[in-house]
Amino acid sequence: LETAGLRPETVTGGGTGTWPIEASSGVFTEIQPGSFMFMDNEYGGIEMDIQFQQSLSVLSTVTSDASAHPSWVVVDAGSKAIHPGSKVVSVMGHPDLTYRSGGDEHGIIEGPADVLAGLTIGSILQLIPGHCDPTVNMYDAFYGVEAETITDVWTIDARGPGV
Repeated sequence: LETAGLRPETVTGGGTGTWPIEASSGVFTEIQPGSFMFMDNEYGGIEMDIQFQQSLSVLSTVTSDASAHPSWVVVDAGSKAIHPGSKVVSVMGHPDLTYRSGGDEHGIIEGPADVLAGLTIGSILQLIPGHCDPTVNMYDAFYGVEAETITDVWTIDARGPGV
């Protein structure tokens, strides 16, 4: 472009997983690490110095407890709550628990029997999506929470198919 006399004022690029490389390249005047504000389990698994913290979770409620089936509990967050492309969904604060989809409306939480026994019907769990982008696209709003109090509500304007 420059040899043709078209010097761009802005050279943009990069992403959450590669921003340190682009930022230090000297080529870009701005970078676009869009997912940094949420992070997710896929970015959390990248073996580079990512300096952002996880902030996005999906609330779920235990709807069937371990008294019905001692090796798992059921939550009300399936593929309509967390995008099915999310490879590794984790349970915030419970590294010993695992999540798997139980269909459109349900998720299955598995783990040690003593931990599952403490998750009674109505217990709230925060699920961390494996992939934040398509999960965010499924919602109308973000809820900002501090100390278990909703402090902000931000609508998600550009969401859904074809927007």
